[in-house]
Amino acid sequence: MKTKAAITYDKGADFEIEEVELQEPKANEVLIKVVASGVCHTDAVARDQEAPTPLPAVLGHEGSGIVQKVGEGVRSVEEGDHVVLSFSSCGQCENCLTGNPAYCDVMVELNFDGAMPDGTHRIYKGEQELSSFFGQSSFGMYAVAHERNIVKVDKDVDLELLGPLGCGIQTGSGTVLNKLQPAFGETIAVYGCGAVGLSAIMAANIVGASKIIAVDVNGSRLESAREFGATHTFNGKEVDVVEEIKQVTDGGTHYAVETTGVPEVTRQSVLALRPMGVSAVVGVTPDTTFNVFEDIMAEGKALVGAIEGDAVPQVFIPKMIEYYKMGKFPFDKLVKYYSLEEINQAFADSADGKTVKPIIKMDH
Repeated sequence: MKTKAAITYDKGADFEIEEVELQEPKANEVLIKVVASGVCHTDAVARDQEAPTPLPAVLGHEGSGIVQKVGEGVRSVEEGDHVVLSFSSCGQCENCLTGNPAYCDVMVELNFDGAMPDGTHRIYKGEQELSSFFGQSSFGMYAVAHERNIVKVDKDVDLELLGPLGCGIQTGSGTVLNKLQPAFGETIAVYGCGAVGLSAIMAANIVGASKIIAVDVNGSRLESAREFGATHTFNGKEVDVVEEIKQVTDGGTHYAVETTGVPEVTRQSVLALRPMGVSAVVGVTPDTTFNVFEDIMAEGKALVGAIEGDAVPQVFIPKMIEYYKMGKFPFDKLVKYYSLEEINQAFADSADGKTVKPIIKMDH
């Protein structure tokens, strides 16, 4: 079928809205009419070739939409279902089989290498193959995705809103709820108050953390953090973050979520822990220097990585939606909508902090 999509042709180039050819879903695949797609930093990372996705490509990996057709063998969804699209996983490796699909043995290949799980392509521009992204390529009016990417959701919630649950918001909230699992009354610091960090703050509120500390260098983002439940906020440009956190927590936090990818901040997230504390890193972070004995081992601390919030999307995303419906997870306050033709503006607004979580609406 012919459809319209945003194509990335060259490193760092603007998206170009063009007609493409989308093939029919094969076995275990689903054709989705995309209603909307969140804009995530990972899309920018791929556009700028900091991730290994071959170009040209149709990016987008926080899609939401309506099932139009199912391929042979698909049993979890049917035509007309409302769905959210999340990351790809093989379903066959040890980590997938033990409920840890975010750590799939072929996670990078399936999500960044540009082909579908069977090694072929579904999107073409003339005779040219276009790379897919996260097995969905949701920056288009329609998408073909493997059944494992797809999460059926309730029809009583605005479908245009739900796409970011597939990655960014799942990452922030899941890192708290699934990976760190703070107990009622424990303390947590969140470094970076974008969509991922604010989602972590909302999740910390859900579990009843006694002190939820937000750290950023942007005053408006710290205001947002307070709105979403931070009990304390610190501007990293203005104060000694480690000293301030240790003072208000009587020795350091039990947990931290580090979203910035800034090496200095990653180290701060560990230094501001109490003994036996745990910092979970979700940002793409380059080389960072630690004195392993003084910073980590001597106080029994841990620095761990967290991918996609340690989530099984088909289980976790419906839980997030239930908390949203109860008014306990108001992620709708993070978003601003853009049309597909405004996609480059959406990325610019995300990069400079004007919009926390842009969502691209597909006007069918």
